[in-house]
Amino acid sequence: MSVEHLGIGEVAQALGVSIDTLRRWERNGRLTFERQGNRRVLRVDELRRLLDDGRPRHVSSAPNHWAGTVVAVHVDGLMAQVELACGDVRVTALMTRDSAEELHLRPGRSATAVVSAAHVTVEVDAPAVAP
Repeated sequence: MSVEHLGIGEVAQALGVSIDTLRRWERNGRLTFERQGNRRVLRVDELRRLLDDGRPRHVSSAPNHWAGTVVAVHVDGLMAQVELACGDVRVTALMTRDSAEELHLRPGRSATAVVSAAHVTVEVDAPAVAP
């Protein structure tokens, strides 16, 4: 996948919606995914347009949002392990290498750990799209 395109899962995460919601939006003409093999991808400029629609970001049903700082990013193949210092608590999140790169995670970067009973996700304040 090229840098100018993001997979449907990455788009869903960036917008804070489900993949099913994105598919509905596509059926309703709100956005158009392209195909790269079996994958649905969206142009980065289209994601920027959607991010600029005025809706608040980071809406979530997860009860625990812990603001912190990235202290380490360990990449191994397709996966990344991200460690955050959230006050007195250290949180470790596993994610795809692509997700860590899209969020521009690096030591010193502010991020939020979103902790649920099943998993930890990581959010950043700025859109995950490089300028």
